[in-house]
Amino acid sequence: MRKRTWALGVLAALIVAGGGWYASLDRETRGLLAALPTNTDVLSWSVDQRDAAFRAMDRLTFLADAGTIEPGPTPTPLPAGKPLALPGIDAYFAGQRAAALIVIQDGKVRYERYGLGFGPDGRWTSFSVAKSFTSTLVGAALADGSIRSLDDKVSAYIPDLRGSAYDDVSVRQLLTMTSGVRWNEDYEDPKADVALFNAATPDEGVDATVSYMRKLPRAHSPGTVWHYNTGETNLIGVLVSSATKQSLSAYLEAKIWKPAGMAAKATWLKGKTNHEIAGCCIQAATRDYARFGLFVLADGVAAGKRIVPAGWFAAATTKQVDIGDPGRGYGYQWWTYDDGSVAAQGIFGQGIFIDRKRRLVIASNADWTRATAGPEGAAREAFYRQVQAAIDAGA
Repeated sequence: MRKRTWALGVLAALIVAGGGWYASLDRETRGLLAALPTNTDVLSWSVDQRDAAFRAMDRLTFLADAGTIEPGPTPTPLPAGKPLALPGIDAYFAGQRAAALIVIQDGKVRYERYGLGFGPDGRWTSFSVAKSFTSTLVGAALADGSIRSLDDKVSAYIPDLRGSAYDDVSVRQLLTMTSGVRWNEDYEDPKADVALFNAATPDEGVDATVSYMRKLPRAHSPGTVWHYNTGETNLIGVLVSSATKQSLSAYLEAKIWKPAGMAAKATWLKGKTNHEIAGCCIQAATRDYARFGLFVLADGVAAGKRIVPAGWFAAATTKQVDIGDPGRGYGYQWWTYDDGSVAAQGIFGQGIFIDRKRRLVIASNADWTRATAGPEGAAREAFYRQVQAAIDAGA
């Protein structure tokens, strides 16, 4: 999430670099740009700064790079369906500080709305929703034969991890966040690993993520304890790139974005060593996040071709490990529910909720008041249940 230092004159630099682009913006968008942050610490930004930056991460981090992900020529259609009756939706939308909300059921759009000055043509950042995309690329690499087995040791694909606490960790254990390596993911602790690892200076010639992660100590035996760890998703990204000999952006474009019929260009922010940040920061149109949900509902078959092995999503979106939260679990970088539904989730209110039983996808982008600790998360869970109940009632 944090790259190199942003210049205080970021807006002025953008105007100089692309004055025509700036001149074309409406007054509301120019006002948002005026609120842009002047530092790279996302977790320290004000609400106004986040409102401005979350829709423009790939254009405003001009001292860093972003990989581009181009769509194919034929987008998957999203026809309008019967409007879904959702009492209290106005209060919910406002309480979420929602930028976008789309409800698709049986392939048809039953609710769609935008806020915070955002719209259907914009790209909103994903944060940890990207984790579920990254794990799907592991499935694609398995289907290609680039990754031989989920039981392979991670160090077989990332030699710089040899001799570290990750040397005896399997690909499967990375996917389920059960490596046993010590890590602090507290978003409100400035000394947590999640706040420090992107700013650390990497060892010469070593990927920045690998450089940081290989110094961490072991806390538990591999496979015995679940512990949420964004750094490990970044390791998965390094593994996929090493195995496939492609950038994550190029591989996502070839394996998912074009075959699954995404309609708009997406981007993926890169870190210090020019590698996509696999645990974060895909920027995409909200409708394309929803199309990814439809790709999951199709069991990873797109344009008549199977992209991931048969049974991949059955395993990836099923509880593989208990997380201590009744009714929920963790799969391969997916949050699972015991009723069979599943979700990709990112801080500040980004999400894709998928319910196979009801052929339901809910994609949402927002700027919550806090990363995860505010009331919005519980309200979103209640909203998912409200939508399920409305569909069951024929609303």
